[in-house]
Amino acid sequence: MSHQIIQPEGWAPAKGYANGVLTEDGTLYVGGQIGWTAQQTFEAHDFIGQMEQALKNIVAVVEAAGGVPADIVRLTWFVTSKKTYLAHQREIGEVYRRVIGRSFPAMSMLVVSELVEDEALLEIEATAKIAR
Repeated sequence: MSHQIIQPEGWAPAKGYANGVLTEDGTLYVGGQIGWTAQQTFEAHDFIGQMEQALKNIVAVVEAAGGVPADIVRLTWFVTSKKTYLAHQREIGEVYRRVIGRSFPAMSMLVVSELVEDEALLEIEATAKIAR
């Protein structure tokens, strides 16, 4: 097999997708993560809380594949409110640095009308390069 499915220990199973796919060359594709917990429940109902949980979810997938946050080379953000994102720039930076550190990968931001999970305010997908 040319790739390995990555599922952090203790997480509820993903339905119809993989949380992570690690290729033979160490490229890790992290499926879009939203602001719910490992048991797929929303504890945070605000943008910053959900963003922090989504980033923690990404780190959990990266670590389950044997990597560290600095291995993340790309993030794509999908947000449902440009206004909310822009209004919380300082808090976003603080939370990002607390969870990811001072590693700043290539990033894209898209504003979308809605996400599949009704409670989700954002979704973030990642790509990492893990040394093998």
